[in-house]
Amino acid sequence: MEFIDDKLLSYCEHFSEAENDLLKQLHRETHLKIRSPRMLSGHLQGRFLSFLSKMMKPEFILEIGTYTGYSALCLAEGLPENGKLLTIDPNEETNFFAGQFFQKSPYANKIELIEAQAQQVIPTLQQKFDLVFIDADKPNYPLYFDLVIDKVNSGGLIIADNVLWSGKVLNEKKDSDTQIIHSFNQKIKNDKRVENLLLPVRDGLLLMRKL
Repeated sequence: MEFIDDKLLSYCEHFSEAENDLLKQLHRETHLKIRSPRMLSGHLQGRFLSFLSKMMKPEFILEIGTYTGYSALCLAEGLPENGKLLTIDPNEETNFFAGQFFQKSPYANKIELIEAQAQQVIPTLQQKFDLVFIDADKPNYPLYFDLVIDKVNSGGLIIADNVLWSGKVLNEKKDSDTQIIHSFNQKIKNDKRVENLLLPVRDGLLLMRKL
């Protein structure tokens, strides 16, 4: 669900930095070849993620949920020369697709894709993260936050996608999936380790800055 109409969205995209040719190709081929292409971050959200990453210049980025690699490529744009992005996803089909685009990009040597369940990998990581992007299975959002929060540097940023759940979070009677998202948003609001900002960008982005 977009929270502005298509014409206004197109206007915003027109007056934002354009997608590069590789991202345009990825966007097109995702829609042609992969199921559930609406999961792709897309132009406006991708430029937003790139903008944040370029401002932060993070040395280490963690992405939970790779899909076809669009968001990873956008986030990688802000990596310094020695920076690294680790992205985790268990889906063999979409990982193969994403890997092909990673290899075509200027960030091939900076992106590592791990095909596994994130909750098994994250506890083994020794790095401290500057930027974390959570865009995976929604029931595990609270777990992913709990696993990464102590591994994020002070001043670091955690971003969670789809936190408005097509606007269903406003429903008085919430289905189980919507209640999971709503409860996660409430959990973050009450967590004193972060300051939070929920933005109606695409399907909702929750920004959490580690104190």
